[in-house]
Amino acid sequence: MRNIVKEACVERLDEAILAEKNGANRIELCSRLDLDGLTPHRDMIKDVINSVKIPVKVMIRPRAGNFIYHGQELDIMRDDILYCKCVNVSGVAFGVLKEDKTVDLIATRLLSDVAAGLEITFHKAIDEVGSIFTELDRLRSIQAVSNILTSGAADSAMEGSDTLKEMVTRYKSQLTIIAAGKITEQNIMQAHELIGAKEYHGRKIVGDLRPN
Repeated sequence: MRNIVKEACVERLDEAILAEKNGANRIELCSRLDLDGLTPHRDMIKDVINSVKIPVKVMIRPRAGNFIYHGQELDIMRDDILYCKCVNVSGVAFGVLKEDKTVDLIATRLLSDVAAGLEITFHKAIDEVGSIFTELDRLRSIQAVSNILTSGAADSAMEGSDTLKEMVTRYKSQLTIIAAGKITEQNIMQAHELIGAKEYHGRKIVGDLRPN
C-alpha cells in the first residue's frame, strides 16, 4: 500500500490536521458533507492551507442538489476557483452536467480554463450520467481534467469495483481514477485488491477524524 494515494475528505481544520497526522497523502476540503459536499468558506480554505503540508484540493460546488449549473452559479464557481488559485491550493474538484445527464463540456471547459495550473478532478457527478464510459470518453477531450472521482456509478466503491477496475485499465494512460464510496481505513486493502487503482478517497480513509 506504500504507493497508494489516500485522499481524506474533511470539512474542518482539526480534521485536516488529524488526517495529515494519520497518514493522508492529500486533503479534499468541503463544507456540508451532510449534503455530499459544498464549497467551503474561504477562511476555512486559507486556514487549512496554512496548517498542513500535504496537498489540499477544494470542492467547488455552490449548492446541494443536481449538478446542472448556469449563469450566476457558474460565475460563483469561477470566482471560487480564482480564489483557490490565489491561496495556492493544489487542486479543485467540480462536475457539471446537462439536463440529459451528459457531461456539460462547454461549462467544464470554461471552469477548467479558469483553473489552469491546478490539478482538476471531475467529481462524483460522473456517477449520475447515463453511460459512464461514453462520458469519460467525451471528458478526455478536455486535457486539463486529469482525475475522475467515482464509485463506478454504484452506492459504494466495493459494489462498483468491476466498473472501477475497468476504468482504471481503460484510462490508465489518460485519466487518474480516484476510487470513492465508503472506503475506510478498514476496507481499503480489500478495495485495492478488487480495483487496483492508484488513488482512493474517503471520509474515514485514515480513520475516524471526528472528535470523541
